[in-house]
Amino acid sequence: MSGRHRTDELDDGYASYNLPRRRKSGRGAVLVPLAGSVALAVLLGVAAFVIVNRDRGCAHGTVTLRVTASPDIQPALSEIAGRFTRTSRETGGGCATVTVTGTASSAVASGLGGSGGEVGAMDVWIPDSSLWVNGLRAKDPAFPAPGPSVARSPVVLAAPGTAAQQLGDDLGGASWKGMLAAANVTDPEGPGRRVRVLALDPSLNAAGLGALLAASGTATASGIGQEELAGALKTLSGSTVRDQDALLASLGVKGSRTPVGVASEQGVWAFDTGRKPQVPVVPLYPAEGTIDLDYPAVVTAKDATVRTAAQAFLRDLGTEAARKDLQDRGFRTPDGGAGTALLGVSGFRAQAPRTLPLPDAATVAGLSRSWSRLNLGTRLLTLLDVSGTMARPVPGTGLTRMRAITRIATEGIKLFPVKSEIGVWEFSTNLGGRGVDYRETVPVGPLTENLDGVLRRDLINQKLATTRARPTGDTGLNDTLAAAYRRMNEEYQGDKINTVVVLTDGAGNDDPEGGIGDREILRRLKREYDQERPVSILIIAFGPDAPRGRRQMEALARATGGEAYIAKDIGQVRTFFLEGMRRRLCAPDC
Repeated sequence: MSGRHRTDELDDGYASYNLPRRRKSGRGAVLVPLAGSVALAVLLGVAAFVIVNRDRGCAHGTVTLRVTASPDIQPALSEIAGRFTRTSRETGGGCATVTVTGTASSAVASGLGGSGGEVGAMDVWIPDSSLWVNGLRAKDPAFPAPGPSVARSPVVLAAPGTAAQQLGDDLGGASWKGMLAAANVTDPEGPGRRVRVLALDPSLNAAGLGALLAASGTATASGIGQEELAGALKTLSGSTVRDQDALLASLGVKGSRTPVGVASEQGVWAFDTGRKPQVPVVPLYPAEGTIDLDYPAVVTAKDATVRTAAQAFLRDLGTEAARKDLQDRGFRTPDGGAGTALLGVSGFRAQAPRTLPLPDAATVAGLSRSWSRLNLGTRLLTLLDVSGTMARPVPGTGLTRMRAITRIATEGIKLFPVKSEIGVWEFSTNLGGRGVDYRETVPVGPLTENLDGVLRRDLINQKLATTRARPTGDTGLNDTLAAAYRRMNEEYQGDKINTVVVLTDGAGNDDPEGGIGDREILRRLKREYDQERPVSILIIAFGPDAPRGRRQMEALARATGGEAYIAKDIGQVRTFFLEGMRRRLCAPDC
């Protein structure tokens, strides 16, 4: 067909066309060469497109495949994707053009789960761990299952190379059990005196979540108590770092204690080879085994043609060339094989550590909830009994009840992080005037707040050290507890655990002027307790009268989801406060 363009005439990559008839000179004569040039450029472009796609075997054009990957593996995947795009043949609907974008796996999971921002369009998701995918599937079983693993990197302990030997001695070897022992606040003479443990925020980092799961799993298997585990987790929650590189960089900061943290093996390798720190970080492989980052491929595309292209790309990720690209960037193959890049750096092992199985979704969700609750701040009002019975001696201790109780309070406050908000009231009878049985010694507020030139923490310790019992004072516990509970309800803060702590000798309410009776205080507490805005009561009693008052103390505490404890010696206070921390993990269903 002369003078017309037909697509079936492009079988050899070129189009035949007729030159236009010469026209008379004039204005039109200028436009004719220009039109011809434009037509020629268009046709040459079409011809070039056809030649390229013919060389790639793309009779049907291209299919765009959008991959969203964890930022640590994105550079390697981009390199593999570029080669795949240049050399791939038809995948069913055309040749695939693969683009790889790096986005934090936690951000993608939050977006897909409806608790975060928008997620960009993607056809394949390669997060750093199946933990994110399993969490989404627990909420929505229709979400695609994780596919084959693209690469692996075990979660390890990390320490400065110069301190690795000493750290191994302090912890008794690299292990999750040793890490928890260093974070255990119930053992002030333990390795925590010499070792400072840093954790990765498990809500943002799969390596941080994997470390917690491995540590808690091995702790339970070895018989470590729930109170000790809760105390260790609380300590770790107070030393959490949001970013893996920031954690690794902080290991080089000198301090009075040797630092140890958690990271992925590949993260340590990338930090050492990329940052080249003066003191390299070395991986320490836990003796019990560890959880791996497994980088699963999840196909999210709906279109059949795109899904076919995705499967072709995933097959390419299993080739020797692709595996070498991944190994060259510090990753292991899915079966744990290490490449020369990893083995060329001091401290890295050829043999992968034993892989611990991933816990089920319910276990992961439970630990995540526990971590979130432990990370809530603390708002605590301490009620200190200064009645006459507190001046009596405690047999066999050389202490008065007052001095023993104030020591318990001082020990307890040491367990709370600096971000906590704490205050102290004293109570007896008529301390605040006729009919007012309490006195606000230090108002509730941040421990780091300056009060007339003194930090609140220091002021509380000063008050506790100088508190004396009132020899003729009675015990207006019920009126004080009613006022304190009402105040804490009025000043409730939803981002904190709100608690009233009573420190007493357990003699119970003894108010000769009447006031609120035992039955009435129970009714009030039950009426005012709100599970949506919980304020719990924790009672710690010390002294020979404590067992007699146990029943009423337990009733007062349990009316608000709290607990009452009778201390036989001052050293038990840490256990009681840790038990309180453990209960916050299960409240209100303890």
